[in-house]
Amino acid sequence: MPRLLARLVERALPPLAWAAALSVPAAFFGLLAFLLWRGLPSLSLALFFGDTPPLAALLHGAPVFDGLWPACLGTLYLVLLSCCLAIPLGIASGICLARYATGRAKALLDFCVDLLAGIPSILMGLFGFALILLLRKTLWPGANTCLLLSALCLALLVLPYLISSTRSCLEGLPPELRLTGASLGLSPWQITARILLPAASQGILSGVILAVGRAAEDTAVILLTGVVANAGAPGLLTDKYEALPFHIYYLAAEYQTPQELSQAFGAALVLLCLTAALFAASRRLQAGLERRWKSGRNNRNGSIRA
Repeated sequence: MPRLLARLVERALPPLAWAAALSVPAAFFGLLAFLLWRGLPSLSLALFFGDTPPLAALLHGAPVFDGLWPACLGTLYLVLLSCCLAIPLGIASGICLARYATGRAKALLDFCVDLLAGIPSILMGLFGFALILLLRKTLWPGANTCLLLSALCLALLVLPYLISSTRSCLEGLPPELRLTGASLGLSPWQITARILLPAASQGILSGVILAVGRAAEDTAVILLTGVVANAGAPGLLTDKYEALPFHIYYLAAEYQTPQELSQAFGAALVLLCLTAALFAASRRLQAGLERRWKSGRNNRNGSIRA
């Protein structure tokens, strides 16, 4: 009986494993098909620009009140600004944990990173709102929620992804790379910058891609830190702004007609396409850096052999 049960389990495991593996792409393509079915009919220039002529909005900055164009710009600005704030700090922190921190200091920093990773996004939004209230009473009486505050809170939210990916990639490199740099007389920083970081660039950029996706889709943070409906395209970092995640939430919660609900599905499809474009750009950058690293390594090997 135990042998029969073991054989049954052994025969059942491969199909169960395949079913579990195929469930992920099946869920993705099912969601994509549903969004295409509901959102594709609403895709048009009117969805993006409303009654405003597209050329006037694109070339002359004419205001758009009934379209997605300001929300698309606001989302793009928000993602780029939050990544510009988070990526240098995240990579630098990961380098510190992997290369320089030791003992209790490293354990404390690890705990802080894990704690930051476990903070819900709504609490990060509340932190940003409380920060504005504090600034109003102390250093900046005219402080208000804005694009910069949202980007700062999102940067803090995605920071653990960047720190963890950088640290794990650097710690996973073979020790021979460090010994090679030391044997060539390189300083610790030169070893990190010229050998370890290029070798770990693929994994680090994977963390960047995760950070981009999280920054593009989060709603709870921006809901409390500066996003509003019909704000238009932001001209300054201290302006209010629109964003696609909030626009989708607003239409889905407040729609009055089936046409407005169709616009929400169209906005969801646009957000998916925008996120996919950001992912594709990150992947292209990742592939370019990997080819550059491999070509440089091959050139160095050829020089050594010669």
